[in-house]
Amino acid sequence: MSKLDGKTAIVTGGGSGIGEGIARALAGLGMNVVICGRTRKDLQRVAAEIRKAGGAVQCVKADVSRQKDVERLVDETVSRFGSVHVLVNNAGIGGGREIHEQDIAEWDEIMAIDLRGPFLMAKAVLPVMRRQKEGDIIQISSESGLEIEAGGGAYGVAKHALNALSEYIQVENQELGIRVNTICPGMVVTDMTKDRAGLNKDRSLYPEDVAELVVWLLMRRANIKIGRPILIQTMLNPWEAG
Repeated sequence: MSKLDGKTAIVTGGGSGIGEGIARALAGLGMNVVICGRTRKDLQRVAAEIRKAGGAVQCVKADVSRQKDVERLVDETVSRFGSVHVLVNNAGIGGGREIHEQDIAEWDEIMAIDLRGPFLMAKAVLPVMRRQKEGDIIQISSESGLEIEAGGGAYGVAKHALNALSEYIQVENQELGIRVNTICPGMVVTDMTKDRAGLNKDRSLYPEDVAELVVWLLMRRANIKIGRPILIQTMLNPWEAG
């Protein structure tokens, strides 16, 4: 039995990719896992596979950029499982270009999902975590949130801002036993990235690699925090053939 057994986690964007990998890992440790996303079919597939493996899971169709969806998601989680102990803010979309060419509608959509979403989710779960004086928030950012590259556009700006948001939440809540950690993965092979031209999958990360880091962060003693964003990447360049 792990220290996470019987506790409850919400994983946004849990119907595919990194979110799916994290949801599977947490369910495997005995957690009650609530996955959300905008595509019900994907959520149902992941939920069915987790249940088949003996895990406890609930799927909720929700858009994290919408306040009412977020509040409904958290309310349903607390109603079903009694609390929220872990929030994994994973939902996000890519995109962007050089700032002078950045499409305004694309900018707004990326900011809504990649930055407003984590803000809304944290705002909704923090009152629960503060009352119980316990909680972990894991933000899935990107190496694009640590570097400045031409053409990164809205995505890069959103991830830099997400890293800063995480630090504010940590400082404001750590005296109440709440920890916030930010993970910045390099290239991860998912359904969205696996067909990119020039990608060497053998030199890339996989969702399971990020999930293992999430588990490690959650399993530490309560008084231990890491602090700044954690960069996880491969030693070999995934864009070289090898």
